[in-house]
Amino acid sequence: MTPLVDSFGRVHNNLRISVTDRCNIRCFYCMPADNVQFMAKEKLLAFEEIERFVRIVQPMGIDKLRLTGGEPLVRRDLSTLIAKLSRIEGIKDIGITTNGILLAEQAQDLYDAGLRRLNVSLDALSAEKFKQVTRREGYEKVIEGIHAAKAAGFDPIKINAVSIKGITEEEIVPFGHFARETGCEVRFIEYMPLDADAAWEREKVLFADEIIDTLTTGIRPLVPLANQDPRAPATDYEFDDGIGRIGFIASVSKPFCMSCNRFRLTADGKIRNCLFSLEETDIRTMLRDGGDDEGIRQAVRESIGAKKEGHEINMASFVQPERPMYSIGG
Repeated sequence: MTPLVDSFGRVHNNLRISVTDRCNIRCFYCMPADNVQFMAKEKLLAFEEIERFVRIVQPMGIDKLRLTGGEPLVRRDLSTLIAKLSRIEGIKDIGITTNGILLAEQAQDLYDAGLRRLNVSLDALSAEKFKQVTRREGYEKVIEGIHAAKAAGFDPIKINAVSIKGITEEEIVPFGHFARETGCEVRFIEYMPLDADAAWEREKVLFADEIIDTLTTGIRPLVPLANQDPRAPATDYEFDDGIGRIGFIASVSKPFCMSCNRFRLTADGKIRNCLFSLEETDIRTMLRDGGDDEGIRQAVRESIGAKKEGHEINMASFVQPERPMYSIGG
């Protein structure tokens, strides 16, 4: 079957699947603090619908999946979905991105279901700063969840830390030490314009090069790893003594759009060919109204075919999507 290629020659093999827009914290760069209007449950794709969609697109070359939210672990019996997806022939890699609040109680079930790749979103290593960013308690639960995941067999565990000027500078060096002491890979993510309050400003972005300088001064020099996947969103480094791995997702300062291999399925069954896309393709209706497999594949092809060259964050023409991050899927 013909691979999923856009008009710029980018081959898409990586599907990110949001399983819910609900979340148990309220990070300011993602969600409103209160009065969030979540999707009605009947609008969410059932596990069987998600499984069918993956089976439909897998022959087009899809071999990597990542489950996101909202917070995916608030979706009941998520390990059941992971078990279904892990049995699909041709799927080589399944990951999940979680805030870790519920990880301690679910880590073993997730691992037993076939999950092997785990990213934990954690923007601060101090409980006070964690509460400032998330507007909720729960720091200790996240740390407990990381330990439980290590005990269950997850290795490596990646820590995703959004970096924001005026808030998280003092967390950089502690995260460097955390990577060196725990074996977790810390990935710093530049602050992106996907907040529900549309309060993003470029001046608040803490750039990857600034973080590298801070880690070099505060701990020791970083050196880039050899043989990196050119399609991966992160650029990986390690400290020059070989202890501690650090990644950078420099979406704003060094966009990687031209090597992008990802597209998204939202929790309510819409295809998005880019995180910042202003258009969506309704797959849920096709799944529920008798759409055949080839018709669904054609809809996906058309969506990927319309993918833009890049996200345009650094251009005057940039328009922030109406959907904030929690509704799109991280």
